[in-house]
This record gives sequence, C-alpha cells and structure tokens, in this order.
Amino acid sequence: MRAGHPPLIDGDPPELLVHDELSPCPYLAEEQARLPMRLPTRPLTRRQFSARLREGDRRQGLVLYRPTCPSCTACEAIRIVVAEFHEGKTQRRIWRRGRDFFEVHLAPCAPDPDKVSLYNRHKMRRGLLGDGEPITRTGYDAFLVDSCTESFELRFMRGDRLVGVSVVDRAEDALSAVYTYFDPDFSRHSPGVFAILTQLELCRRWGLDYLYLGLYVEGCKAMTYKAIYRPHERLVEGEWIRVDR
Repeated sequence: MRAGHPPLIDGDPPELLVHDELSPCPYLAEEQARLPMRLPTRPLTRRQFSARLREGDRRQGLVLYRPTCPSCTACEAIRIVVAEFHEGKTQRRIWRRGRDFFEVHLAPCAPDPDKVSLYNRHKMRRGLLGDGEPITRTGYDAFLVDSCTESFELRFMRGDRLVGVSVVDRAEDALSAVYTYFDPDFSRHSPGVFAILTQLELCRRWGLDYLYLGLYVEGCKAMTYKAIYRPHERLVEGEWIRVDR
C-alpha cells in the first residue's frame, strides 16, 4: 500500500485500511497471503463486533482482518453452535478434572511481565516460535492487551501460580476466542481444551449463541483441533455451513 493517508472504508463505524500487502502465508508454507488490516475509527460496540464476526473478521490488537488471498480459499472462519454442542467423553473428563485443578479468574486484559514470560515459554516449548524472536512487553500489549472492542482475560491459576491465559472478545451474540497460552509443564491437564470448554460455559451462562474459534485451515496441523468441536459452522464463500462430522 502506498505511503500517505490510509484509505477510509465506509462502515459502522468507518475503518482505516492500514496494511494491504502480500506476505508469506502463516498457515500453508507454499501459499501467499493477503490479510488487509483495518483499524476502526472508534471502538466497536457488541452489536458492531457481532456483525464483523459474522462476515469472517478476526481481531488482532486494535485492527481487524479477513483473508482475501489471491489464489487460495483454505481459510474458513469457524464457530461452535453453543446450544447444540455436547462434550465428548474425553472433553467431559478434561472439564471435570480442570474444574477441580484450576481456579479461573475473569478480569480485564492487563499488561504483566509474568504473562509475557509465560507466553514466550509456551511458544518456545511447544515449537510455535519458528524463526521469530520472543515477544517483547510492547509487542505483547499490542497483540493481547490493546483492543478495538470489549475484551477480557480468563486467568487459569494453580494456587498462586499463573498457569494459563485466554484472551476473549465479547460480542452481542457470541464470544470470540482470540488466543490462549499456558505453561507446558501442565500440558497433561489439557489447559487448551479446558479453556475452550470454559468459554463455552460462559456462553451458556450469558445466553450467547456462538463461540468463534478463529480460522480453520485444512492442511494446517496447528488448526486441526478446532474441527473436533461439533457441531460447528464454517464460513464458506460467504455462507455459514454446518459440519456434523
């Protein structure tokens, strides 16, 4: 995108197009990605954010994005239908054990050096860092603290020890899972699964219809876990398609 004033996109509210360039795909090594980054001109209400989730948007920090790649349509927004979802046997076991093992605190998103350290530990120990550098405090805040909508944290504690964090967005009819990280020493307790089940329980408690899990990409190993939460819906060519198996 050319230097100068970012283009203004009509909407409710309008958005500034702050980045629109081809880049290596973060999900499929052989593909090129186009992820235009749009900055809302004011914070989004729950209703406005719901509308963007229905269109397939994701949030990262202050900006929204939606894949518009030139030669690939593998990215599909995915959401769990809360009223129809029933935990499988393994998920029920993880839920029961997790409720006994973890203490869950709901709090505003807030910066904290311990969270930055835990985030980097999670990325490095689970081989998710790739060729990148550990995140800095500034980078962490820009990714997981700053927001253009209503967001909160779920903090998973074991006594006084922070074991994991889920950053979650609140919409009018849904929650949207932004990112979860946890201490790899507690992997046998499946904190990632427990975090999703906790968010589903919040959806039920608050009378919400959906839990958005971000993007599902066929062929991306890191995304396969999302498909086990059924029934779910995927956004395919502008239409939400139900997936039962």
